Parts: sequence; structure tokens; C-alpha cells
Amino acid sequence: MSHDHHSHPCCGVSTNIEDYFLTRRQFLSRVGMGIGGLGLATMLDPLNLIAAPGENATPTITGSLAPQQPHFPGKAKAVIHIFASGAPSHIDTWDPKPMLTQMNDRTILGSDGVAMGSPFKFQRYGKSGTEVSDLFAKTAQHVDDMTVIRSMYTDIPAHEVATVFMNTGSVRVTKPSLGAWTVYGLGTENQNLPGFISLRAGGLPSGGVSNYGAAFLPGVYQGSSINTQAQNVQQMIQNIRNSYVSQTEQRRQLDFIHSLNDLHAQNLQRDAALETRLETYEIAFRMQTEATDVFDITKESVETRAAYGNTQQGKQLLIARRCIERGVRFVQVWHTGWDHHQDLENRMSAKANEIDQPLAALMTDLKERGLLDSTLVVWGGEFGRKPTKDRNGGENPGRDHNAKAFSIWMAGGGVKGGIVHGATDEFGNAAVQDKVHVHDLHATILHCLGFDHKKLTYRFNGRDFRLTDVAGNVVKPLLA
Repeated sequence: MSHDHHSHPCCGVSTNIEDYFLTRRQFLSRVGMGIGGLGLATMLDPLNLIAAPGENATPTITGSLAPQQPHFPGKAKAVIHIFASGAPSHIDTWDPKPMLTQMNDRTILGSDGVAMGSPFKFQRYGKSGTEVSDLFAKTAQHVDDMTVIRSMYTDIPAHEVATVFMNTGSVRVTKPSLGAWTVYGLGTENQNLPGFISLRAGGLPSGGVSNYGAAFLPGVYQGSSINTQAQNVQQMIQNIRNSYVSQTEQRRQLDFIHSLNDLHAQNLQRDAALETRLETYEIAFRMQTEATDVFDITKESVETRAAYGNTQQGKQLLIARRCIERGVRFVQVWHTGWDHHQDLENRMSAKANEIDQPLAALMTDLKERGLLDSTLVVWGGEFGRKPTKDRNGGENPGRDHNAKAFSIWMAGGGVKGGIVHGATDEFGNAAVQDKVHVHDLHATILHCLGFDHKKLTYRFNGRDFRLTDVAGNVVKPLLA
């Protein structure tokens, strides 16, 4: 007997398998809605009941990781975002303030504390002569490839809110992350790996999964979180190998699930959650062939691994380069622990020491492999620090939160090298020249990727949403 056609034992009526996709509840719902619709139709203008020619009233709910063309040719094809979580002090890293040093231990007019000059020395590097703290002496060797923005500012100086805001452009409603928007717009060049990968060493970052989530975008665009603290690939990506079912059998099972989903879509409706789950299964299946390679840094030469350093941050940045090299579109690297309310000199030194050598190695590696021109590298945190001593620090103070001023730097695809943009006041308390808001930063990053940030939109709940909300301007002086 055919499995596609059945005869009812009582009446002998032939049925198809598709008929079973209509439940009693759906039948009653359709009948009830149909009767109501007939009544409503008599009250409305018949001409308005017909959609305009070519108009699709039902937007596509499924996502695709296939490579897509941006609005215009972008110089950046991929992004590596190193997030210095905890808000590093700009005054002690990328924004020298000699006047603050002169005012050390004295009251700053209009402030609520005494000045705290930076314990770190600044010097000029490269042909551009950009001043950088000795905390980043190795990374500073690449300032001629970097744009340093000293005039960043944000909305709220609270870690969780500001972190999510820096990643999603939203402080209230859960919205898609920068990485998710990037993959939504560009797709990815390697169908065997996620388009967006988030690398962390340990627990979730402040703000949790929202930082790399897709929100109302199809779930296929969300970041895949990888814990690089694990010792091997199998631990980094749990269940990357199926010990019980062969890949041939897995493929057969997936094909069967797809056939059921197609029947469901034809006879009932397409379901975003189902589509996302199926695409996730597909990515997981394909990752078996390539993920075990891309996350295995032992396949790099001894010299390369030594250049990055035998640390978590060295491991993360080396994996980031390997991902970008293999076509991953957006890689975010989390470097936590930059919240220094006390013992600033010792704690900042230790934290910078973890990342300075790996950052320098990443820049060198990308240049030598010809990847820097097409890869936008971004470093920075969620806000800055005050120029005064944090009263909670006691005799060995640090700095409190500051939303009015902080620094980030970018390098590579789409931005100029060897320039400093904007400035804070003489004490570093607030951005005062060529100010750059978080929305402006996002608009600029999207421009480097080839997008008009006002046109990269997604319709949700009857409204077109975008990363930059209703604000943001491209910072054109930064563009190469």
C-alpha cells in the first residue's frame, strides 16, 4: 500500500498525507474566521480587499546565509570586534591629558572630586606621531594603520545597559546585534560555519546573550557563542561530533525533517521558529567538517602561536583570524575585567598585558596575509572613566564610570590609518570636539561594509527597524 494515499475504512474516501496537517482547531478557526470575513466583506470597499499588483503582504520569515551584495561596494568584507568589557579608562590608554597630571590631587573646578593624573606615560608612535599609553606599547607600533576616536560618548554609564547598547543600539527594547545585522545584510562566505561567532573565555558577558542575539531577525543571524577557555574543540563546541549516528544517516534524517516542514508550510503556514531550528540543525551538521579545524590552533606554526602568546586572549585572536580567513563575516572577541574602581595602576597594567601582544600580533598577521584591507578591526569598551579619584578606592583609587567621554580605535577595511579624530576637554571629562555617538559609530561601521544604515532595515510588528534606530551619522573624516 502506498504511504502517500490512504482509503478511509468506513467510507473508502481517498486521502493524502497533506490532509492530516489540518487540525480540528484549525478547521474550526478557519470556518469561524471565514464566516466573520464574509460579514466584514459586505461592510468594506471591495476594491480595497485586493492587494496591489506585485505586492507581497506576507514578508519572508526565513533567513539565508548565502553571500549577499551590499548597497554599494564596501571596503570591509568582515569585522573583528574586540570588546574591552568593563569600560577601560581612555585617560590611561588612548587620550593623554598632561593638564590632569599637573592638577593631580587638586580639586577640578566643577567636579565632585580631586584630579587623578594617569600613572602611565604616553609617547608618540609611528609616522603619524599618535600618542599612546605605554600600556599598549606593542599595539602602538601599528598606529599608522589605526583611526583613534577620542570623542566617543554614550547614553547611560551602567555596565549592562551600556554594553548591550554598544552591541545593539538599544537601551530598552531587545534588538538585533551589530553582528546579526552584518550577517543579515551580507550573508557569509562559508556555509560550513556560522556567519557570526562570539568568542568568550568563561561566563556570559554583562547583558548576556542579547549582545550577540538576533532578536526579531531570523535566528540564523545570531552569534554562535564559543567558550575558548575549553581545552579542545569538542569541549568548546559541545556535541560537535555525533558518536551514535553516521553523517550519512544524519543527512537522511535532516532531509526527512525538511520534507515534513515543506508539507507543513504548504498546507498550514511557514513558521519562523521551525525555520530557524532547521537552519541551526543544518549549520551544526555542516560544522562537523570544518569547525574542528578552524578552532584548532595547534595547526598553526609554533612561531605564529608564540607571536600571539600562550594566553586566552592570544588564543581568541588567533581563532578570530582563522575564522575571518575562512569566510566568517563577524567575529566578536570578549576581553572582560576592565572595571577598575580601585588599584588602577596594577589592575590596568595586568589587563593590558593580557591583550597588548595578541593585538599587535593580530595586526601583523592580518597585514602579512593581505587580510587587513578587507577586515575592519575595532577595539573598545562600553563607556569611559572620570578624571577624578573614585572615593570608593580608598588609598589606592581607580576611576568611576563616565558616559560623556571614551576612546575606541579602528583599523583596516574602510578607515584611514594614522589619524586621531575628535577630542575631550583638557581633563578628559567630556567629548567636546567632533563628538561621536554610539549610533554614529554603528552607521560608520555599516558604511565600511557597504551599507546605508538608513536603508538596512527589517520589518517587524508593522514597522521598519534598523540598527541606528532614528539617529546616527556616518563619520566621514574616518573613511579611507
